[in-house]
Amino acid sequence: MGTRLGNLRPNARGTPPLRRRSRLGDRLFKGLSVSMAAGLIALLALLLVVLSVGGYRALSKFGLHFLTGRNWNPVFGREDFGALPFIFGTLVTSAIAIVLAVPVAVGLALLLNEMQLGWLRNPLAVFVDLLAAIPSVVYGLWGLFIMKPVFDHTVEPFLTNTIGQVPAIGALFRGAKYCVETQVGNPRACVKFGYNSNGGDLFTAGVILAVMILPIVTAVTREVVAVVPRDLREGALALGATRYETIRMAVLPYAKSGIVGATMLGLGRALGETIAVSMVVGNGLGIGPSLFRPGYTIPAVIASEFREATSVGVHRSALLALALVLVVVSLVLAALSRMRVRRTARLVGGPTPAGAAEIPALEVTG
Repeated sequence: MGTRLGNLRPNARGTPPLRRRSRLGDRLFKGLSVSMAAGLIALLALLLVVLSVGGYRALSKFGLHFLTGRNWNPVFGREDFGALPFIFGTLVTSAIAIVLAVPVAVGLALLLNEMQLGWLRNPLAVFVDLLAAIPSVVYGLWGLFIMKPVFDHTVEPFLTNTIGQVPAIGALFRGAKYCVETQVGNPRACVKFGYNSNGGDLFTAGVILAVMILPIVTAVTREVVAVVPRDLREGALALGATRYETIRMAVLPYAKSGIVGATMLGLGRALGETIAVSMVVGNGLGIGPSLFRPGYTIPAVIASEFREATSVGVHRSALLALALVLVVVSLVLAALSRMRVRRTARLVGGPTPAGAAEIPALEVTG
């Protein structure tokens, strides 16, 4: 016993050996954490530098036209690179995925956390989690051979004949316009128009992306909903609220910042998806209001053309400039989502006391 107590005796400076070791471990852990954080920032900066240097030739040659142009011609001597169709396709397919996936993900998270499902709860949770383990190419093949024919012959014609007839919003659900019936004696005068929605399109790619990001958004939302204080639920029920009103007035407002963060994580996955989207998006350069027209995305065009691109001309430089545009878009969306998360957390939790450290509800990365 005397030996053990002797090990704890303070040294000449009055600091016990165990405390010195603890402080040394804390300093090592802090130094390692700071080094890793700085390394990640340096890696991101290096990525931006490499893409900027690689895409400089294309950006300097075409200038603002690179972002606003609609033509993409990699033939040497007639090169013309405009990234607007790819930016448009990337943003539209990602927006479709978010609009379709987030309500379903939030509903699944509430169903698994707030409802008494008995034996169905665990199998349903495992099934949703397993969706994240399916490779992208499998999603692409499923969309190409199973989902696309169903959409071409059933879903999209139905949407065209119903929502497509509504003014304004109906323009989103119409395919390529063609003449069904011409005027008698004047073949150039069309009496009745139809809309062809066959083939790959932005809507099909967006639905594929919605299925792919569903597990991510659901998993994060489940964790956020699970940490909602029990007192909020019991307080709402004590005031006479129903289960639905408790979820609407107590659970969802408290978890809103986390749901926004989960949405941005799903958006980051949707922006960068390549293989599955390239199989069903149609690979067209058109820009218009219709979701049933073929499109193209930035990751898809980089994956399909980078192997054939050479340093002769500016084709490879244009592809690297596209990658730079994608990274910048992701960073901008991540920054906006971070601001949204902080604002929502401040509205829900009240102002942060002066001098108190701000604890983010969710760490969002692009």
